[in-house]
This record gives sequence, C-alpha cells and structure tokens, in this order.
Amino acid sequence: MILTVSVLTIVLLLFLILSKKTSAITALVIVPILGALVAGFGLETADFAITGIKNIAPVVAMFVFAILFFGILTDAGMFDPIIDKILKLVGNNPTKITIGAAVLAMIVHLDGSGAVTFLIAIPAMLPLFEKLQMDRRVLACVVALGAGTMNLVPWGGPTIRAATALQVEITDLYVPVMIPQLFGLLFVILVAWYLGNKESKRLKVALEKQINTNYARKLSEEEKSLRRPKLFWFNILLTVSVIAVLISGTIAPALIFMLGTIIALTVNYRKISEQRLRIDAHAKAALLMASILFAAGVFTGIMTESGMISEMASAAAGAIPASAGSHIPVIMAVTSMPLSFVFDPDSFYFGFLPIISQVAGELGVAPIAVGQAAILGQMTTGFPLSPLTATTFLLIGLTKIDLADHQRFTFKYAFMTTIVMTIVAILLKTIPL
Repeated sequence: MILTVSVLTIVLLLFLILSKKTSAITALVIVPILGALVAGFGLETADFAITGIKNIAPVVAMFVFAILFFGILTDAGMFDPIIDKILKLVGNNPTKITIGAAVLAMIVHLDGSGAVTFLIAIPAMLPLFEKLQMDRRVLACVVALGAGTMNLVPWGGPTIRAATALQVEITDLYVPVMIPQLFGLLFVILVAWYLGNKESKRLKVALEKQINTNYARKLSEEEKSLRRPKLFWFNILLTVSVIAVLISGTIAPALIFMLGTIIALTVNYRKISEQRLRIDAHAKAALLMASILFAAGVFTGIMTESGMISEMASAAAGAIPASAGSHIPVIMAVTSMPLSFVFDPDSFYFGFLPIISQVAGELGVAPIAVGQAAILGQMTTGFPLSPLTATTFLLIGLTKIDLADHQRFTFKYAFMTTIVMTIVAILLKTIPL
C-alpha cells in the first residue's frame, strides 16, 4: 500500500510541476499530504511536515538573508565595475560569456556548496545575459552543469555519503573517478560553447548594432541615487569576508548572512527610511523563495518520515533480476542522474545504495564500483534539477525562470554529461561492463 502511494505521489508531483498544472508550492505541499493521508498516516502527517520544515528552516534563513545581502550590494553598485570590466573583455560575444559562466561555477563550487555557487555565479553573470537579451535558461543550464559536475569532489555531499554508506575510504572511492570527472568538466565547457554559439547566431543582428556601443551600463535616475561608488572597496571586502567565513564553516551560514545584511544595509544606507525601502525592494523575492523552500521542506519531511522513500528504495532494489547482476554498475551509472528526481541524497545513499551494492557483491561485482557509478549523476549532475533539493529553487529563483522550463532545457545536457563520464569510467575499467 505505502509503496504504491509513494510511487503515485512522486509521479503526480513531477506531472503537476512539469506540466505547470499547479504552482511548485501547491504541488510540494498538497501532493505529499494527500499521499500520506491515503496511506493511512492520519494526523501523523502534520508531524512529518513540521519535522521537514524544522530541518529546512536554517537553509531558508540563509537563502532569505542571502537574497537581501546581494540585493542591497547590487543596489549600491558593487557589481557595476566588475560587470563593465567583464563586458570590455568579452564584448558582445555570448559564446565567451556562456563559457565564462560555466567556468566561474566550476571554480566557485570547489567548496562543494551549491547554494554558495549559485549565490555568487548568478548575480555576477545575470546582468550580462540581461544586457545582451540572452536566454536566461542558458545561464541556469551552464551554471547547473558546472556546479553539478564539480559536486563529485571528495568533500561533496554525494561522495561523502557514498563512502560512508559503503564503509570505504573516500580516496578509494573518488580517485578512480577523477579522470571521468575531468572529461565531464571538459564536456560542460563544450556544451557552454555550443549554447553560447547558438545565442551568438540568434542575436547576430542585435549584436551588430551594438558593436560600437559604450560598455558602461545605462542606469536610471533612481538607480543612480542608490549607487554608492565610494563604498565599492568596502562592499567588496565585506562580500569576500562573508564568503570566506561561509566557506570556512566557522559560523552558521544563516547567521553570517544576517550579519552581512545588517552591515551592508547600515553602511550603505544610513537613514532608517532608506533601509526600509531597500528591504521592501527585495522582500518579494525573499518571500517567494522562502515559501518555495518551506513547501519543499513539507514534501521531503512527509516522504522521509513516513517511510515512503525507504519503501521505494527497497522495492527498486528487489526488482533487479539476477541475470542483470554483472551490469549493475553500468545500469546505476546510466540511471543515476534521473534518479535524482526520485530520491533525496540521504534516502538514496543510505537506503538504496547499500542494498544495491550488496546485491552486486553477491553476484561477484565490487560494491565500490556501484558507489562510483552512483556519484556520476545522483545528486551531482542531477542536484541542480531535482525538485527534492532546495538549491534547485534557489537557482531558478535567481535566474528568474520556471522549474519546468529549466528542467526541460537542462535535462538532456546533464544526462549527456553523466553518460560521457560513464563511458570514460568504462574505458578506464573503473566501472565494469
């Protein structure tokens, strides 16, 4: 009963979001509640939902104050000189801009945090895309691919979970997939070149008209009144300090962004009336993001606490025929990216992966190979598209696109990136056929 309901719940959720029959918030709240009630959990459903909300509350706080923090600094003009410099370097070349966005995401994601990557890369590159009227789906795509492929690093969540679940040394798990990961990163750059080149052709006429234009941004009188050019270096230092502390992990992300927001607001806009206006200007985006993230907390809380995700994991493991045992690693690698839409990282790596690897071991396949196959896509290339991760909603919120549009546009490129890494891993015999 629970298994049937859980599968139908996931299918219905994905259908409603992808088809745009309802908003993401509505689907994330109503669908799991109905599923839990049908499964017979009754009033326990409320407890499950509250648990999910409590678990995601610190993340919501971080995202809300991060939006305020970067919004205030954008109003103050911190990004203006940086944007103008990049524009002078890349000109009106969408290909260079798109490749630059992908590389920036890769570099920033060295810390393994999707939230930090999106909060840095998107605000830096979005003005360029908007200035040239480039497709924002392209920006979301290449940043997602860069961050997702880099998420294989040993300190990334999926790799740590896989090593822990299989009780193996993390270096033994990761080192054999380093070369496949490098090929994956090269493929992401190739995709960025391809998408950028398509944008160049699409915008050819417009770009020809702009070729001799001044690269300085055109600001409205209202925007000029908000700029604080004399505080540029202070704002840069504040941003670097906030990011450095965030990456170091010495202070909780929510608190560091709260403090950063207060400092940025107080220094740049000293009048209380000005501070109130700056908060009001970004409150809509912050409230929308918080609503979506809390809704995601309800969904993951109900699905996890009710055991519905665990039931799906057990059923999927039992469905593998013995004749396919030797091909488990390849099957895992190929399906790993799409499985990010079905399993959150904890349920997959701690519930599903140990069972599958045990089955593989009994059939003569090294369990570690299953783990290496899994991290090629499950919550790596797949995490920036999955409705089960809060950072996906951060990405689409910052780029101002719908979840369905992002998934339709990016899915094939994310899946191809996993396939490229899988082929290299097979050639290197990291993953046996």
